[in-house]
Amino acid sequence: MNSRTFIKRLAVAADYVAHPPSGVVVLIYHRVGGGSASEVDLDPGAFDAQLSHLAEHHRVLSLDDAIDALAIGSPIDGVVLTVDDGTADFADVVVPALSRHNLPATLYAATRFIDEGIEFPWGAPPISWSALRDCVATGLITVGSHTHSHWLMDRLDASVIDGDLDRSIDLIGEHVGHSPAHFAYPKALPGSAEAEIAVRQRFRSAALAASRVNRPGHTDLHRLWRTPVQRSDTPEFFAAKARGGLRFEGELRSLAGRVKYRGMSK
Repeated sequence: MNSRTFIKRLAVAADYVAHPPSGVVVLIYHRVGGGSASEVDLDPGAFDAQLSHLAEHHRVLSLDDAIDALAIGSPIDGVVLTVDDGTADFADVVVPALSRHNLPATLYAATRFIDEGIEFPWGAPPISWSALRDCVATGLITVGSHTHSHWLMDRLDASVIDGDLDRSIDLIGEHVGHSPAHFAYPKALPGSAEAEIAVRQRFRSAALAASRVNRPGHTDLHRLWRTPVQRSDTPEFFAAKARGGLRFEGELRSLAGRVKYRGMSK
């Protein structure tokens, strides 16, 4: 048993002690069918099986509907699908799979890569604006902001933060037809006090990670918790995550991310 599987097993055991509460589970995807060895680059068949599981066993909500319910504290159980960055496989693989299952999702787009046609740091080609418009035309896709430049937001000057967020908002409005209402912090790391103020002024919600369930009446919409999906998630582990489980794994990952990216800007 490798270390990832061991941690997941521990997290499953922890779920028996502290059962996940009711609420909204927000799942994070990154790439599907990208051909890399990354933990966040899923096999298309595995992704399709996950969507089948969600369609059969869960109520899959749009992010807007989930936020509406959480904002008023209305009792709700459901799963929200989100995808970060904006790589080409979103149009080529992810949206066709979502369409087959008729499931909504939100793409948090890092607009500089899309607008300039440059690869993401891990060698992934970006989606084009025209392909993204086609995705939105399905009626299943909402586009949120993942900043313009994908800089970490805990050490930038206020003027840089404002300019980067506004550039992202303007580009999405120009090319997709509406300004984004939702935001996801790069690397799921919280921003500085100045960054949080800027985000709260511009967006209805903002997402982090930590694999926690978003509980009606107990959720700060600008600290929305999300659960990353990994290629090492077996059907058992994925089902647990969809139920709001494996929080222990998520807390460890969040801690590791804060340590790994300490002092970095990207």
